[in-house]
Amino acid sequence: MARTSLPRPTNAELDILRVLWQRGACTVREVQEALHQAKPTGYTTVLKMLQIMTDKGLVRRDERQRAHVYEPQLAQEQTQQQMVSDLMERVFNGSASSLVMQALATKKTSASELSEIRKILDDVERGRQ
Repeated sequence: MARTSLPRPTNAELDILRVLWQRGACTVREVQEALHQAKPTGYTTVLKMLQIMTDKGLVRRDERQRAHVYEPQLAQEQTQQQMVSDLMERVFNGSASSLVMQALATKKTSASELSEIRKILDDVERGRQ
């Protein structure tokens, strides 16, 4: 599988990406209004962030309309996979088991999450047989 490697988004960029993943393509105003619900965020700040994110390749800008429309370059799952892979390499020397064990030890895991993890492990094991 070919991996598209983009720069790691900052926390502020992830906030914007979450809005775009949840709502789909948005104008600067729509992103700003969504972010403003959680904490005061200015229009020009969001505009500048989206311009930077476009330059970094994190979002695409559609300039066909008067109000530019932005959408994520990658799907949420692709971004998450890329960030986990980077974290695993940088912090855990490429060890998936160390990453998972630390994640499970760091925060209480619900029964439904453990069940989902078991299902994923079963699927992985079946795929290797």
